[in-house]
Amino acid sequence: MRKLEEKIPLILLVLFMAFQFVPATQKPFRDSKPCKQFMLYYHDVLFGGNDPLNATSANVTGPSGLGAFDFGKVVVFDDPMTRDQHLTSPPIARAQGMYFYNMKKVPNAWFTFSLVFNSSEHKGTLNILGADIITAKTRDLSVVGGTGDFFMTRGIVTLETEVVEGTKYFRLKMDTKLYECY
Repeated sequence: MRKLEEKIPLILLVLFMAFQFVPATQKPFRDSKPCKQFMLYYHDVLFGGNDPLNATSANVTGPSGLGAFDFGKVVVFDDPMTRDQHLTSPPIARAQGMYFYNMKKVPNAWFTFSLVFNSSEHKGTLNILGADIITAKTRDLSVVGGTGDFFMTRGIVTLETEVVEGTKYFRLKMDTKLYECY
């Protein structure tokens, strides 16, 4: 009997610790239907040395010479985001951030940027980052947070390249699906 009495505190301690790891409330992940979804078009006009009024992005470093795909090149941008495919349409937001080429053997860029909204429809930011495997038809970047109308949101942005005009201009279709909206 004495041995059982000695083990009771240990048994209670183990039970107490086990219940500490059970979440009191758990918000279920709603993967089937986004709480917000919208389509935008990203327009990037790279500065070529003689077009400062039209340029929306610029190289801040050149390629390193360590590969055939601009490995090491960094581009900073302040690109317009429109509801349609036209560069001259009124922007609904600005994509502000950078991308850099991070693979030597295949064309690949890594994006990190904020979509900055300041319109009557939306105010705030969406923070987006991830790998852009340029040769893939579509690729997903993570929405890792936001401010204002997008406070602490999370989701996915699916990119699809629509137009590439040499090294001067490209347009991406961005299908944004937010799964956590507060």
